[in-house]
Amino acid sequence: MDTFPLFLNLQKQHTLVVGGGDVALRKCRLLLSAGAQVQVVAPTLVAELAQWAAQGQVVWLARDYQSDDVIGQRVVIAATDDTPVNQQVFADCEARGILVNVVDNPALCRFIVPALIDRSPLQIAISTGGRAPVLARLIRTRLEALLPQGYGTLARLAGDLRDAVKARFGDNERARRRFWQSALEGPAAEQALAGDSAAAFAQLQTQLAQADDTELNRGAVYLVGAGPGNPDLLTFRALRLMQQADVVLYDNLVSPAIVDLVRRDAERIYVGKKASNHALPQQDINALLVTLAQQGKTVVRLKGGDPFIFGRGGEEIEELAQNGVPFEVVPGITSAAGASCYAGIPLTHRDHAQSVTLVTGHRREGEIELDWPRLTNPNETVVVYMGVAQAPRLCEQLISHGRAADTPAAVVQQATLPQQRVLIGTLATLPQQIAAAQIKPPALIIIGNVVSLADKLAWYRAQQTA
Repeated sequence: MDTFPLFLNLQKQHTLVVGGGDVALRKCRLLLSAGAQVQVVAPTLVAELAQWAAQGQVVWLARDYQSDDVIGQRVVIAATDDTPVNQQVFADCEARGILVNVVDNPALCRFIVPALIDRSPLQIAISTGGRAPVLARLIRTRLEALLPQGYGTLARLAGDLRDAVKARFGDNERARRRFWQSALEGPAAEQALAGDSAAAFAQLQTQLAQADDTELNRGAVYLVGAGPGNPDLLTFRALRLMQQADVVLYDNLVSPAIVDLVRRDAERIYVGKKASNHALPQQDINALLVTLAQQGKTVVRLKGGDPFIFGRGGEEIEELAQNGVPFEVVPGITSAAGASCYAGIPLTHRDHAQSVTLVTGHRREGEIELDWPRLTNPNETVVVYMGVAQAPRLCEQLISHGRAADTPAAVVQQATLPQQRVLIGTLATLPQQIAAAQIKPPALIIIGNVVSLADKLAWYRAQQTA
């Protein structure tokens, strides 16, 4: 995070704008809307700003800037086209520890004025750290269309009810949060968005009076598929639950970018597994899920790919069911789908493969054992999860059981992420290619004639993103 986001309360606070042009006018308008007392120093003012000065909305010092002008100011904005003056304003503020912004010069800013979506008291600020303000405005325009004015009403009503909710639930922060999550997504929200604030407030009061303490304090576990790594491939349901969790257990295949989307104050527990190196044995993970839920917590078990495809999700929900813990499984894009799409390798194709089989290369007692004869059909695609370390034996066994040595094969490392790597070879050559390129997990192996399409489809994708 390059800058620290915050909102300043400038009600009746002294602020200074240096400059009297159109840019200064816009900054004064923003400060006045926040309730600030605005002083402007400039030899001349544009017409609208001069009118404000005549009406007493701003205080105008009709002269050039002087260093003492910043004394006593909460915030200073330099909005002139005079570089030496802007630099002097910044230096004077720095010497006195005053927040300063020099318009269009990020290097001389202690704060950034963001693009703003105003649904007061709800506000959304968008910033690029001063690097691309046009992009921030573009994003603001898109978000404006998604946020009805009624959200401001809903925020105001929630504020009006805040003390009553706190009195009702006391120090039970979890129950308070769950009440608000339910209330702000229910009928009251719809009424507020429709413009009926009285009905919305009455509905909130009714929900508060009828709140069930037992239900609000009940724990639950959500097994959430995090997909193959790219945050854009998360489901809406997954993201929503990640933002509501009290605690999140995540494994080795969940990318850091996805973990960053978890609610900021949720507890995060790493339970990842690597070959012969388990942060927490599976039995302990199962027991921990039960314990956390029985403590009344909302638990998200974040799993790479899909929980039910080599994710051991079935084992975890068996334990939950045996202990009477409520649970839900949220599917995710499995790694086979993500890797094949991003590598340009269709898993099925009318001319190349009429079926696909997913297997795991995870070994038991040091040896990979699969139904080798079953995997030799030339019209079938085989996708091997967790098979990089066993690639030599995997390819050797497939060839010895009848699959052609020149069958196309690929390995996709860190699929769907910017650092994705794809190696194309054959059953005969892939193990050596993996060793030479030092491919490490997470990686997926795809075997079958569909791999021959990779160059053609990867070329198309490159053209589309060029």
